[in-house]
Amino acid sequence: MAELPPMIQDLALILVMAGIVTLVFKQLKQPLVLGYIVAGFLVSPHMPYTASVADMENIHLWADIGVMFLLFSLGLDFSFKKILKMGASPVISTMTIIFSMSMLGVCVGHAFGWSKMDCIFLGGMLAMSSTTIIYKAFDDLGLRQQQFASLVMSVLILEDILAIVMMVMLSAIASGNNPDSGQMIGSVMKIGFFLILWLVVGIFAIPIFLRSVRRLVNAEVLLIVSLGLCCAMAVFSTKVGFSSAFGAFIMGSILAETVEAEKIEKLVEPVKNLFGAIFFVSVGMLVDPQILVDYALPIIALVLTILVGQAVLGSFSFMLGGESLKSAMRCGFSMAQIGEFSFIIASLGLSLGVISDFLYPVVVAVSVITTFLTPYMIRLATPAYNLIEHKLPTKLISTLNQLSMSQPNSQKQSLWKRLLTQMAMNTIIYAILSSAAVATMFTFVLPIMRQMLPGWQLHWYANAITGVLTVLLISPFLRAMVMKKNHSEEWRVLWAESNRNRLPLLFTILVRAMIALSYIFYICHYLSRFSNAVIITLGVVVLALIILSRTVKRRSILLERLFVNNLRSRDIEAQVHGRKRPLYEGRLLDRDIHIADFDIPTNSMWMGSTLKQLNLGKKYGVHVSSILRGGFRLNIPDGDYVLFPCDRLQVIGSDEQLAKFSHALKTDVVQEDLTVENREMKLHQVILSANSPFVGKTLEESGIRSYYSCMVVGLEEGKENLSPVTPKRRFQEGDIIWVVGEEESLQSLKAQL
Repeated sequence: MAELPPMIQDLALILVMAGIVTLVFKQLKQPLVLGYIVAGFLVSPHMPYTASVADMENIHLWADIGVMFLLFSLGLDFSFKKILKMGASPVISTMTIIFSMSMLGVCVGHAFGWSKMDCIFLGGMLAMSSTTIIYKAFDDLGLRQQQFASLVMSVLILEDILAIVMMVMLSAIASGNNPDSGQMIGSVMKIGFFLILWLVVGIFAIPIFLRSVRRLVNAEVLLIVSLGLCCAMAVFSTKVGFSSAFGAFIMGSILAETVEAEKIEKLVEPVKNLFGAIFFVSVGMLVDPQILVDYALPIIALVLTILVGQAVLGSFSFMLGGESLKSAMRCGFSMAQIGEFSFIIASLGLSLGVISDFLYPVVVAVSVITTFLTPYMIRLATPAYNLIEHKLPTKLISTLNQLSMSQPNSQKQSLWKRLLTQMAMNTIIYAILSSAAVATMFTFVLPIMRQMLPGWQLHWYANAITGVLTVLLISPFLRAMVMKKNHSEEWRVLWAESNRNRLPLLFTILVRAMIALSYIFYICHYLSRFSNAVIITLGVVVLALIILSRTVKRRSILLERLFVNNLRSRDIEAQVHGRKRPLYEGRLLDRDIHIADFDIPTNSMWMGSTLKQLNLGKKYGVHVSSILRGGFRLNIPDGDYVLFPCDRLQVIGSDEQLAKFSHALKTDVVQEDLTVENREMKLHQVILSANSPFVGKTLEESGIRSYYSCMVVGLEEGKENLSPVTPKRRFQEGDIIWVVGEEESLQSLKAQL
């Protein structure tokens, strides 16, 4: 018999151990991530008393796949539109947290006398809170529906994105190049360029592709297509200098805007769980007990640094972002741990050979401890706020809250600011699209044209044809760059408001026209030997023709409408099926009141009851504004409306009221039958003797069904088939009846015969 490859043996060992340990941690109500890390420690080469994996290289390979699918799944649950709608608040909070925690980590490393690289990488690790752990903790504690949780998740997403920038910077530092401000700005601009390019092109192309093959796609095909797109973007991301995890996250974010997003998320979840478990197990394998003993003091110091640093500096950062003191403390306390990206940064340092071997297991140990403490830190936030509220003067608390409530986000922006912001965004997006199109044409099309038209005489024709095709390709982008927002409401108001506004408004057109003209100039200069004066004249003529062309205008408008429609496709689908939140959600007067969705469990004790009978308003202080059932929405249901399993309730209330309601909804359920093996139905033959209490009684009078929980299925009269027992027929001595019931019920029935 052929021997199994070490890879299969290792996989079996990992999954069996992970299954056993996670069952224990589930029983202890601890995060499963912590269980995976402990399982990895038990199967690692550092643990002599248990079986160990044979080939660590394969495990690291699968772990990399796990990170990729974790970030892909995270992208599916995220929308850049949510971040944009929140304004600058999460950006300010994220930047402040990363800077302050990084500096704190560097200082702690220096205090222990560690090397410069160890300190720098340690600062990067301590700045990254764990998206997975916090998401899981919120889910376990029933806090995902609360308002502060959405802000925390937004900051975590931004942290993950900025972690890519940090990794680029750390790689540059590790290679011996001390990056100056110019290099840092260049790296950030590179990330921004590809991020916008991928999102715009992806949101434009992928929904069209999925829509065109929707009739051919079932669950299996959709899973394969989704994972294929994820892996393709991961490969492309590595080709341009980023990580595969970053590419996977981008593809997840693109698919999150499609109608199929929820289906994909459910299909990918088992794959994510499998490879994610392998990743966290691989992290646990790197824990060396001897290093933990030798570095116990630094581990304790780093744990305290994270707990106190995030509680204080994190809360302060969220206050800078516009949150009240109570909300900021709940956010800051929630982020007091490190996780996935900290491990990835540590792996980067090890692969580059610039950090000490002890740092990775130390960081893992710190992550394990802070992960264990995360639920307690989340719960500690409110008591800590209550204590501070009692200790600090009331006037100071009120001042802090008023400062946070009066952030610029809530103030109406000036017309000039809105117009210039929109123009700048449009110009940047269309400039990136134009640059990508030019690069693609010159990289792929130009060499093909030169091969098709070889020779010095035909070389000019190849360049000319490529140049014309390139200008035609980017012409809708150039026109939109110059003309878009020139007829917007802000433009018309400013133009009519004062003559002083007209010259600056015309200047904005001139600036955008110069940017558009530079693309035409570059194409002509690259492909021809004309003088600069001729090229500029030709560029002005071409740009004027583009602006005046009705065909180009039609193409530009069509492309933009198609993009906007794709971007809104998920929202449109949600409106059609009644899942779109009402518009008044953002206009609730009280900051503590918002809307949350709750699904009625299939085993809920509330099903079949009316809203009047449940009396949710009096019990929990909440109001049911809508009930969604399938594709039907009922707004403002009355008290006589009956709830059914899988109904989705849109409920209005404060965080405390919604938390109380959520807890009641989860606990008021029919408990799972733990003795299901004893509920087997059996068929028994029963012969009625003269002493039987059932003789002379009808089926209803006998109580066989009502009292003994059994059912008479027929009467045996010597025929091929059983005869039915009519309700009015009285049992007689010698009757042979067949009865169905559970074993215990049948035994109770037999005892009476």
